Amino acid sequence: MTVLPTFLPRPAAAQAAEAHASARPVHAELDAAAREVEPAMIAWRRDIHANPELGNREHRTAALVARHLEGLGYEVREGVGRTGVVAVLRGGGGPGPVVALRADMDALPVREEVDLPFASKARAEWGGQEVGVMHACGHDCHVAILMAAAQVLAARRNRLPGTVKLLFQPAEEGTVGQGVSGARLMVEEGAMRDPKPDMVFGLHVSSALPVGSIGYRPGNAMAGSDRFRITVTGRQTHGAMPWNGVDPIVIGATIVTTLQTVVSRETDVARSPAVLSVGIFKGGLRNNIIPETAELEGTLRTFGEAQRATARRRVTEIAQSIATGMNGSAEVTWDENGYPPLHNDAKLTARCAPTLTRLFGEHARLVDPAMASEDFPYFAQAAPGFFYFVGITAPGTDPAKAAPNHSPRFRVDEAGLMTGLRATLHLVADATGMA
Repeated sequence: MTVLPTFLPRPAAAQAAEAHASARPVHAELDAAAREVEPAMIAWRRDIHANPELGNREHRTAALVARHLEGLGYEVREGVGRTGVVAVLRGGGGPGPVVALRADMDALPVREEVDLPFASKARAEWGGQEVGVMHACGHDCHVAILMAAAQVLAARRNRLPGTVKLLFQPAEEGTVGQGVSGARLMVEEGAMRDPKPDMVFGLHVSSALPVGSIGYRPGNAMAGSDRFRITVTGRQTHGAMPWNGVDPIVIGATIVTTLQTVVSRETDVARSPAVLSVGIFKGGLRNNIIPETAELEGTLRTFGEAQRATARRRVTEIAQSIATGMNGSAEVTWDENGYPPLHNDAKLTARCAPTLTRLFGEHARLVDPAMASEDFPYFAQAAPGFFYFVGITAPGTDPAKAAPNHSPRFRVDEAGLMTGLRATLHLVADATGMA
């Protein structure tokens, strides 16, 4: 997932509505505990960064997490959604909500180009090729932050009302040939049951935000993602005599051009933005042979189910009608393992905003909806969800020019881990009423 949120100015009325939540003694105590665990958190992050693992192969990372949580007294279940870890801390501070916290663990098939003592040297197979492996999206930070939060909360179990449930998730970035996302598979295997969370929180570090800042958005925060493939069939012939065949490359090119009208002419982008992109176009083996087939693959990004269904239908209709009109045929298939739109629950977001404002003041801001996608919505479909972004770009670097998430030059200012940890701890304390 590439995260590129943009800060929005807050109207005066909105700022007034987000009055600072009253600070309580427990908040200062949690901040002190966060400072104590910070060195360990950074060490965990560096260890995980140096030993990255691709989706559904996070065996070392999952084992590190599980042993840590067992040592803290959590009820730990391993192998959820293949390599996921679910852990439960039952508080002794009386009745209260079940609060779920999620961190994704997988790395990307990217060769690291950052000069760090703990830079990844890992290699792995991906799609039939040997590739470098790197935490180029910051999931190593997410794991370390949640491990640190687990330690701070476990030490205060007797004062914790309700229950904390930790979700260490595999395969957020997807896998080759194994389909279902890590979040969806964990939910299907019961991660959001026994006990069922009343709310679920997630965070993501972002190079597009300066260190020390938090970005969030009520409602539509990130787009849903659908992948499609179009196979165009024509009739092979000599390139010098195209009239003797049917050219699937010309048909495919016409389809690519016309698909742009699904957004530019058929979508009210002022109300609900969308993106439709073709990223793969393959056809032919020789310059003088018109091939039998051509293949296109692309992505559709939308923010609502009705818009999503309409766009999918129009892609199929346009491709098939163009191919038929040009004497060929087109088969359109949709990957049914796409990610739904990420929708932050309005009431939960309204409860969380004052906490973030109290912590970070003007550095806690609304952000634009992102066209990037996440599989956190599978958790948020099972309980009200709140997902926010943590800045990790160092002072003196323009976030707009920083190497983005998924880049081989992606770099984390580790001061951002403390921002994420404090936000996590304070959100839990305020949601549960921890004293």
